[in-house]
Amino acid sequence: MLNQTEVAILGGGCFWCLEAVYREARGVTLVESGYMGGQQPHPTYQQVSTGNSGHVEVVRIEYDPALITYRDLLEVFYTIHDPTTPDRQGKDVGTQYRSAIFTTTAQQAELARQVTAEMAAVWDAPIVTQIAPATAWYRAEDEHQDYFRQHPNQSYCALVVAPKVMKFRAMFEHRAKQGH
Repeated sequence: MLNQTEVAILGGGCFWCLEAVYREARGVTLVESGYMGGQQPHPTYQQVSTGNSGHVEVVRIEYDPALITYRDLLEVFYTIHDPTTPDRQGKDVGTQYRSAIFTTTAQQAELARQVTAEMAAVWDAPIVTQIAPATAWYRAEDEHQDYFRQHPNQSYCALVVAPKVMKFRAMFEHRAKQGH
């Protein structure tokens, strides 16, 4: 019998950061960068980057719930980005970088609200993460897929993505795939 996978869709700043972290999580079978939450069908990176399309840079995560739970994914999410800064992560500013959880089921929505409330006690400022039902998913262009692995020495990757990956490895060693 094959294991059934489930899908989580999260936005927490630049999708390269989230993608790099979740690729290392045990139980995650696929991570793709893309766009969700905007009005324009089939947006391009250039259109989303203006902040005018309404889309969020997100990752679509397929995972095996027998190995990693939705709660686990959300706990990692709230640890590797700042959910208290509206429309920004560090120097990345714009609505496309907002903190968002796009849910695919009523159970995900309930758990997202529950974990968000729990995490509110951890942060010094109010959490501004948007929790909304998933809408149309648009896969980002090929050059944005697996970006960190392909460009580890690029300045943004070295200065922004790598520290998030290291934080994941340090805080969630028990959830990391072997060999990472």
